[in-house]
Amino acid sequence: MKNVIVITGASSGFGALTARALADAGHIVYAGMRETTGRNAAQVKAAADYAQEHGVDLRSVELDVASDASVDKGIARIIAEHGHLDVIVHNAGHMSFGAAEAFTPEQYAELFDVNVLSTQRVNRAALPQLRKQGKGLVVWVSSSSTRGGTPPYLAPYFAAKAAMDSVAVSYASELTRWGIETSIIVPGAFTKGTNHFAHSGKPADQARMDEYENGPYAGVSEQALKGLASLEPADADAASVATEIVRVVGLPFGKRPFRTHIDPSQDGAEVVNGVADRVRAELFRRIGLQDLLSPRVA
Repeated sequence: MKNVIVITGASSGFGALTARALADAGHIVYAGMRETTGRNAAQVKAAADYAQEHGVDLRSVELDVASDASVDKGIARIIAEHGHLDVIVHNAGHMSFGAAEAFTPEQYAELFDVNVLSTQRVNRAALPQLRKQGKGLVVWVSSSSTRGGTPPYLAPYFAAKAAMDSVAVSYASELTRWGIETSIIVPGAFTKGTNHFAHSGKPADQARMDEYENGPYAGVSEQALKGLASLEPADADAASVATEIVRVVGLPFGKRPFRTHIDPSQDGAEVVNGVADRVRAELFRRIGLQDLLSPRVA
């Protein structure tokens, strides 16, 4: 079945890989990115070239997830062009690396804006259409860091992804009676194949960071990155995340998994999430709202 899909943060990494994979699967895909006529103009051209070369329907749309106006305009364009929107993929995000204390509060707020508030902007723009249709799918690209091993120097990113995952879980039960499914995709720490680590943000307070790096935590940053890379199998492929999203989107309505993990390093998130999701389901049964655990045709 051909779906109209929008994916945020699709200029590179998981987003670009997923946009192409979904288009290859026969869907109409809008790759959302900011500054489409500026710094991401090359990515827009690359997407257009890919669409032409492979005979698929892959389009770019201006979608700055940090801007209400940009998101509203981008989503409105998609709906105007097709009359419907079937799948939202929340992928936009940014990583930071450094001692938690060395980041300013403003940096934490900025990271939460990109990783968490962005999803609220997109949902408020797109969900009225999905609810009107009485059917749809919201895919959230989470992270194993929300409940798996949490090495040092990634506190702002871990906190933001945990918050996004929590928002996803809450939205899930509030959308089932509208006929909207939720699927949370949980990638592990892929250190190759994306720009996550290469383009990660750094603490603004370098002097505070130096106190860690030149004191008892000397060498920790290098060891953390080296250790994460060593856990990753040689054949780990970031494209496997895109492959899983394509699989989930292609499943019949009502058969999509609530959560699925793609973690070659096996950092333990699948175990902890399994417990948390079972506890959630049991609570809903105990309070008489078990019907909220599964989508129904509105």
